[in-house]
Amino acid sequence: MNCLLCEQKLASTPSWQSLFAIETTSLICENCSKSFNRVDIKEEGDVVDQLTSIYTYNEAMREYLHQYKFLQDVALAGVFANELRGELARKDVIVVAIPMHPQKKVERTFSHVEEMLAAARIPFVDLLIKTNTEVMGEKTKEERLSMRNLFSIKPVSDIRKTTYILVDDIYTTGTTLRHAATVLKEAGARRVEAVTLIRAEK
Repeated sequence: MNCLLCEQKLASTPSWQSLFAIETTSLICENCSKSFNRVDIKEEGDVVDQLTSIYTYNEAMREYLHQYKFLQDVALAGVFANELRGELARKDVIVVAIPMHPQKKVERTFSHVEEMLAAARIPFVDLLIKTNTEVMGEKTKEERLSMRNLFSIKPVSDIRKTTYILVDDIYTTGTTLRHAATVLKEAGARRVEAVTLIRAEK
C-alpha cells in the first residue's frame, strides 16, 4: 500500500492489534505524518462551552484539505481517524457533524465532516440544517456579527438536556460553531462543546 499523500510505499509492521482490528492501518507515511503540526488547543467559552482544535493550518494541512475537499479525494477521510477518535470516543455525549448546505453537498459530492467521522467509526446524529452558502472567512467581523443564524434544527428532532459535541474540519472565526451551539441550546441542549481538526491562525 502507498501513502495517499506522497504515494511512497508504506512500511507495514503486523501487530496483534491489527489482527483484532483494534489498530487502524495508517493511510499516510511517517514523513507526511510529521509534516502536520499538532497543537491540541483547548479553550473554554460561553456559547461553545469548550473548544478543542487538534492541528494548526500549516502548508501540509492546506494541501491535505485542498485534495480532500476540493479535489474530492474521499479516500483521505480516514487520515486523521485515530486523532478524531481520541477526542470523540466518549459515551456520555452526542456527536453532531456541522452540515453542508445541500447545494454545496451536491457540488462537492460528499460531506467531508461526515466522511471523517464515519472513517473514525464515531457515531453521530444529523440534527442541523445549514440555511445559507456564505463563507465565514470572507466576511468582516461586523458582517459576521450581523448575520442571522446559519442553522436550524431538523424537524421532529429530539434535543435532550445533555452534552453535544459539534465537529467541523476547520476553526477560522468561530462564527459557524457559535451559531450551531446557539440553536442547540435554544432547543434544550444542556452543554455544547466543539472539536475541529484544524485551527486557522487569526
